[in-house]
Amino acid sequence: MQPVILTTATRYLMPMLLLLSAFLLFRGHNLPGGGFIGGLVAAGTFILHNFAFGVQETRKLLRVNPLMITATGLLIAMGSGVVGLLTGKPFLTGQWITLPLGKGEGLHIGTPVTFDIGVYLVVIGATLTIILALAEGE
Repeated sequence: MQPVILTTATRYLMPMLLLLSAFLLFRGHNLPGGGFIGGLVAAGTFILHNFAFGVQETRKLLRVNPLMITATGLLIAMGSGVVGLLTGKPFLTGQWITLPLGKGEGLHIGTPVTFDIGVYLVVIGATLTIILALAEGE
């Protein structure tokens, strides 16, 4: 039997916690936060879902094996480092491009944010791999 209060609270909290996770991820580029803490908050969201609904329902919600999330994050983080090598600079040297938005303004996109996204995915995948494996072993 699933606790009604926990399941109801989880349904309302999950979207807000995932939004907080994304905020921490993108805020961390220039201020405290970043991929690691954002990834922990996102993983914690799915752990809360696991407590409320069980491992099988959480795996259905994820739709992807957490190991694949980890591998994707590693590839993204490595790819952001290779960009510096391709421009003749050391590995993980920050590179930026500006996408024009009109009226002389633009959106600055850089490899540090890409690296943070990779870390974010690695933390989510690794944490969920460990926690879900422990939860299944009970």
